[in-house]
Amino acid sequence: MREIVFDTETTGFEPGEGHRIVEIGCVELMDHFPTGRTLQFYLNPERDIPIESQRVHGLTAEFLADKALFAHVVDELLEFFGNAPLVIHNASFDIKFINAELSRIGRQPIALARAIDTIEIAKRKIPGARYSLDELCKRFGVDLSARTKHGALLDAQLTAEIYLELIGGRQRGLMLAPAEIAAAQNVDAVRPARQRPKKLAVLITACELEAHQAFIARELGDKPLWNAQ
Repeated sequence: MREIVFDTETTGFEPGEGHRIVEIGCVELMDHFPTGRTLQFYLNPERDIPIESQRVHGLTAEFLADKALFAHVVDELLEFFGNAPLVIHNASFDIKFINAELSRIGRQPIALARAIDTIEIAKRKIPGARYSLDELCKRFGVDLSARTKHGALLDAQLTAEIYLELIGGRQRGLMLAPAEIAAAQNVDAVRPARQRPKKLAVLITACELEAHQAFIARELGDKPLWNAQ
């Protein structure tokens, strides 16, 4: 099963007020294991970036001025998505922004039903907890040392860790990955059973053997169970 963990950084909170995406980050999971494949874009929002948003993600209009427009990367992004479910922390926020960008260039929107929201999973698993990404990382012991500011790719990677904790926890690390299982099965299929080069020496004495046979005859008679046909 293929899933894509997805996050965005934006110029503000509402695309209806003209706010745009400035960064997209994606992480691929296969059977709930990170594959190592990621995708990241910085985007030129074609507008100013409020200072409040700059404080969150650290991206300035000057830095983004020479970056690609969303229309230039959309095909690569949608190809990376494929038909996979999208794992998102606070899915309604990111879906409304990606759909606003898609609508702006005449593309079909992404259904919210396609998203797996880690906040909703957390609410079911740990009711009453705080559900921000930072708080969930602290709860599950996920390293936040690299997160001095928000970043779409970094947050997607953290969301992937939180998602895997929420659906199964670290015991998944004790399971063999599919490639390891296949390798083990292949080795067992081709490797013959090892044979002992010499039989072990008999360590029981004649007296001990005679005493054992007498015990069997006394307790079980002349037809012990292991001799039954």
